[in-house]
Amino acid sequence: MGRALAEAGFVVANGGYGGTMLASAKGAAEVGGTVIGVTCSAFKRSVANEYIGREVRTDSLDERLANLVRLGQAYVVLPGGTGTLLEWASVWELKNKKFFDSDKPIVLLGAFWKPVVDVVAMDDPRSVDRIVLAESPSEAVACVRETLAPQLGSQS
Repeated sequence: MGRALAEAGFVVANGGYGGTMLASAKGAAEVGGTVIGVTCSAFKRSVANEYIGREVRTDSLDERLANLVRLGQAYVVLPGGTGTLLEWASVWELKNKKFFDSDKPIVLLGAFWKPVVDVVAMDDPRSVDRIVLAESPSEAVACVRETLAPQLGSQS
């Protein structure tokens, strides 16, 4: 996913550590993309992965999340654990309540999070209109490009 975003000219920002954060950072860095890692000093022994070009170090998880949300023009959510769920739920709620521009896309890559979307849809069917499911990195990038095209101008 990081490679596809970087090849399309996007900066990749993530939590800066291992797992899918490492994989997306590596993919972006390998094609010359810019990678920002938003890390947290509360994780005492954790260090940013080697593909992070710029580290934004925060003191708390709340500050880390606020920085990740602020940095995003779009949000591509990969399979993950509770940290990923927290990040996604935050941007989803901010978008649902119109606390930021409605044109910031939230793209879920793959079917991993679809059961969560389906459960939320039972209580709040309109909220799922703010989520796009993409089956591949290229489809996710196409969605981001299409949604952000007016902002990107000649870059799109």
